[in-house]
Amino acid sequence: MKLSQPALSLLEETIRQAIGKYACSGAQTIVTDIHLQANQSSGEFFIFDDDDKELANATIEEWTTYESDDFYESVERILSNLLYNMKNQGAFDKLPIMKPFSFVLVDDDKETIAELLLLDDDTLLVNEELLKGLDEELDAFLKDLLEK
Repeated sequence: MKLSQPALSLLEETIRQAIGKYACSGAQTIVTDIHLQANQSSGEFFIFDDDDKELANATIEEWTTYESDDFYESVERILSNLLYNMKNQGAFDKLPIMKPFSFVLVDDDKETIAELLLLDDDTLLVNEELLKGLDEELDAFLKDLLEK
């Protein structure tokens, strides 16, 4: 699935609206996860805190016309890229939320589908892009090691 620029902008604005609620509180907050929920049939996008309190919502019309069975995989990729871009732009740097905390994609039953972004000063989340080619490198290393 490829979303239009207005839809991507709406997703980003909704995330900014949700995290803005933490910035307004002023006090440092303890949050484990921020839950992002996407619904293919209605196009609804919700963001919840740990206590299932709604922080923000939007409707992404393009989701309702998506026909493929890989909806959550596509949404995971889109949201993960969006969150990483926002992180690189410094959108989460000044949040009064104690680290570590995660942005998590959940289904309609609030069951975790994927961890989209872990914000922690000391931890790096290993993702598919980082692991590309690792098998070949390890095989070559092991082969070289065994030949000596």
